Amino acid sequence: MGMKHPALAMLCLTAIGIAQGRAEETEANRAARWQEVAAAIFPGKTVTDGTGMVQIDAPPRAMDAALVPVTITIRPDAKVVGLTLVIDDNPAPVAAKFRFGELADPHVLKTRVRVDQYTLIHAVAELQDGSFVSTARFIKAAGGCSAPGTTDSAEALARIGRMKMRLASPAGTGGPMTADLLISHPNFNGMQMNPVTRLYTPARYVQTVRVTEGGKSIFTMEGDISLAEDPAVTFEFHPSGNAPIDVEVEDSAKAIFKQSFPMETHAS
Repeated sequence: MGMKHPALAMLCLTAIGIAQGRAEETEANRAARWQEVAAAIFPGKTVTDGTGMVQIDAPPRAMDAALVPVTITIRPDAKVVGLTLVIDDNPAPVAAKFRFGELADPHVLKTRVRVDQYTLIHAVAELQDGSFVSTARFIKAAGGCSAPGTTDSAEALARIGRMKMRLASPAGTGGPMTADLLISHPNFNGMQMNPVTRLYTPARYVQTVRVTEGGKSIFTMEGDISLAEDPAVTFEFHPSGNAPIDVEVEDSAKAIFKQSFPMETHAS
């Protein structure tokens, strides 16, 4: 039904035009921001559009900005050697950098991150030929970087370094094995205020995770303050035998935690 008042119709059209202009400006700003971030993280490299090769899934609006699940899926035929997860507008945009070893199947990877404000999240895959491709997803979340931990600081530090792993056999023959790794660590980022003392908790976070099986590398991860509390990684790999999986974690306080997990699986 058309409007009877031309002035009102013109006003509505003007408002729509302003809204569209703001949306375009926001998109332009996000694109410009990504160009700056990409140039800083990958100096001298060109990161091209990887739509169709790389997919990133995350909730469009996070229920908990301090615990945002992210899944990266890469096309099976893509020869991937590394993956970088970037949260464009976080204080520290690089959440994690993965380097895949000889036993890795890098085509599905899951983790959890903190998101400080409405932002694009980029997954950047490094291919075997040295090129970089990326895809992005916009997520609505705010305050995840300054949100307090789910447990008391003393309690979190008392269980620091403990790990759990669940292994699942492939549904069919010849497929990769799936592992869910959980690392108990408060991952303090220096932006969280103690509600009692009103002082900021000093940063202490997971910096490196090395996962091997039978002395052969599955992956190495470099973490930062944008990883969520109690970092979790779901990954896939092809076992070289029946040797245990060894995990070594080092945090920013130079503490090292090690644990071995026997090759005991659960049906997927």
